[in-house]
Amino acid sequence: MAGLKAGSPTPQALTVHGKSRVLEVVFSDGAAFRIPFELMRVYSPSAEVQGHGPGQEVLQTGKRDVTLEGLEPIGNYAVKPTFSDGHDTGIFTWAYLYELGQQEAALWAQYEGRLVEAGVDRDAPMAPQAKGHDHGGSACGGH
Repeated sequence: MAGLKAGSPTPQALTVHGKSRVLEVVFSDGAAFRIPFELMRVYSPSAEVQGHGPGQEVLQTGKRDVTLEGLEPIGNYAVKPTFSDGHDTGIFTWAYLYELGQQEAALWAQYEGRLVEAGVDRDAPMAPQAKGHDHGGSACGGH
């Protein structure tokens, strides 16, 4: 499982900064990241965001002001945030949090490129899901 490899950095401290909307994570290798909640929400590892395979990713918009309402530990390997927009199905492993922090600039650039390609603004409301892609009651968490 990601984040559990011997010698992989593990969080030594997690601090939720509600006012600035960032999750501060200090890792065992000395790396420290301030990961914006918006970045976490836009790149949530959930099926709702990532889809069920390559090319099925759902572009997230209107998440600039999203906040964290909760951060639940998942064993010794991850956390599950609950965002203010109700999204709570993403499990963020230590390795994934490290990746988000380490690649923040590249991920923002990729996100902005996807927005331009789709012809939408970062603050636009989320478009409704296409019919046939409703996960209600399905095995992927009922989102």
